[in-house]
Parts: sequence; structure tokens; C-alpha cells
Amino acid sequence: MSTTSHLAAITVPVDEIPDLLLPAFVDTVLMVSIVMVIVLVVGVPLGALVHNLAPGGLFPNRALHTPLSWIISIGRSLPFLVLMTAIIPFTRLVTGTNIGIAAAVVPMSIAGIAFFTRIVENSLRSVPASTIDVARASGGSNAQIIWKAQVPEALPSIVGGLTINTIAMIEYSTIAGTIGAGGLGYVAVTYGYQRFDQGVMIATIIVLVITVALIQLAGDALVRSLNPVTNKRVNH
Repeated sequence: MSTTSHLAAITVPVDEIPDLLLPAFVDTVLMVSIVMVIVLVVGVPLGALVHNLAPGGLFPNRALHTPLSWIISIGRSLPFLVLMTAIIPFTRLVTGTNIGIAAAVVPMSIAGIAFFTRIVENSLRSVPASTIDVARASGGSNAQIIWKAQVPEALPSIVGGLTINTIAMIEYSTIAGTIGAGGLGYVAVTYGYQRFDQGVMIATIIVLVITVALIQLAGDALVRSLNPVTNKRVNH
């Protein structure tokens, strides 16, 4: 019997699937949570910086804005699998390994930061100029204008983007399963793909779909709660 046929013959009993998926789900949640904290902490200030370095920003500087924007665009445009593979030496330098959750967090964070920085930048562009003018007339410094006028005004859009980014990171975490990062992606690759275990694969898909749907619902609800226009329409 060939190796492929042997693996295909090994299937996980239905009653054991939850015991297989639960630890994988916890690993996925842990992985994505760590990444999103990093993305949020770095992405919001970086997005605000890129926006305000651009022409029309609070402190325009083309010499700084152009290379920074290009770097972000490169990180945003690379397919995650390519990015993850290309920075393996850097990942190993930072974490000491190129497998496991720690190794997945590095490329996921880089991809997530690039993605979220653009979301924050675009969200800040939608802030009315009159809001900035009022904050400036009140004597606010650049930092005060950013954190007390720009970011609060763009918060619903930023939260909506954060929801999209979180869902994207769940997708990336499954791709990271190909390097043994653990989580649902690793289960899908090991059992669903390599062993052709359709039961595990279907169960994994169901868990992912439900997880993404719940995150989307929670994100949409938070955006509505932050948007005064939406709240006014709902109340009426």
C-alpha cells in the first residue's frame, strides 16, 4: 500500500473531531489576537503619520512620505504566502524558529500592519477639513489634532477596517498552517489535505465560517454604535 493510500485510510472518528479542533481553534485565536494587538498599536500611528506627511496633511513632507508609502505598498501587495516565505531568515532571526505560532506572528504582523495602515490612512482622508480647522483654531498641537479630532472622527471607518483586517488575519493564519504554525490551518492541511479526511475538513470549514461571521457581526454592531448618523436613523 502506498503512503498516500495509507494516509487516506486513516480518518478521525466523528466523536473525536471536537477534541482535535478545539486546541487548534484556541491556537488560531491566540495567533490572531497577538497579531491584531501588534497591528492596532503600530497601524494607527503609522497610518496617521502617512496621512499627515502627504500633501494637505498637518506636516506634509514628500521626502519622507514617498519612501514610507512605497514600503507600505510593497508589504500590502505581496501575496501572504510569498511574503511568509521570503522573510523566513528574518523570522528565524527574530523568533529563533521558522515553525509554530511565534514564526507565524512575524509575517502576519507585517502583512497586517501594511494592510491596516492603508485603512487608517484612507479613513483619515474622509475627515472633513472643517473639523481640522476647528481643532487648529482651538490651539491644538498636531498630536492633539490627530488623537482628539482626526482619529475620533474616523473611528467608525477604522473599526470597520479593523474588522476586515481581523478576518484577513484568520485567512492568513490558515495559510501559516503550511509552515506548521498550528491552528485550524494546520489541521486542515494535515488531516484534510494530506490524509484526505473529509470529516475533519468539513468541520474545520464550518468552524472558520462561523468564526468569521461572528467577527463580522460584532464589528458591524460596533461600527453602528460609533456612528451617530446610523444611530439617529435607527432611533427614528
